[in-house]
Amino acid sequence: MATAVLSGSTGLVGSNILSTLLAHPGFSSVYAYTRRELPNPNGSTKLQPIQSADTSAWKAQFPSAQQPKICFNALGTTRAQAGGVEAQRKIDHDLALELAQAAKAAGTDVYVLISSNGANPNSYFAYPKMKGDLEEAVKGLGFKHTVIVRPGLIVGERSDSRPAEAALRSLAKGLKGLAGSGKLTDWWAQDAGMIGRAAVEAGVRYFPFYAVILGWPVAAAWYFNGNM
Repeated sequence: MATAVLSGSTGLVGSNILSTLLAHPGFSSVYAYTRRELPNPNGSTKLQPIQSADTSAWKAQFPSAQQPKICFNALGTTRAQAGGVEAQRKIDHDLALELAQAAKAAGTDVYVLISSNGANPNSYFAYPKMKGDLEEAVKGLGFKHTVIVRPGLIVGERSDSRPAEAALRSLAKGLKGLAGSGKLTDWWAQDAGMIGRAAVEAGVRYFPFYAVILGWPVAAAWYFNGNM
């Protein structure tokens, strides 16, 4: 069985990745970075929290001695939460890249990055450029297998307040309830649980190429697993 490392374990997608990893028979230990105490409702002995409010210490705390085979990054915040564009980039890009570098140095084979639909290093807009820059930097590290997941609007219940996203999620849920509109909303809105499961399935399959899963085809992870 393998050891996994997860950053962004308390977020909407990250929490679903965590629950999927803990339930997966292929993993013996899951090291999860967190700034606060992680819930463990099922009392899983696999969960190994790396808890520190000082994110600048996270790279040094990477569990290199455990030789993790797979690393998942689901870090993500908003400009408002971070306190500006530069502060957001320090988390979503700089911290994520530091942990990816630590994973590479530890010999991790597979790196799974939760990015964003529209990520583009050449974009004039800060958010897609930041995500695109991170994708390119991670690919440049040369992991044996790199999986990039690019979801659109993520549907699910967040613990934090994001009014604009909440309004769009309500719209997406409403559209999905209308006859024949499910495929339409799948282009721009995906369920966080499905994204989390797809990310794990993509990672454990050790894709021998850069697998970029865009928007609604996030379910392509299930296709490669023979489930579509």
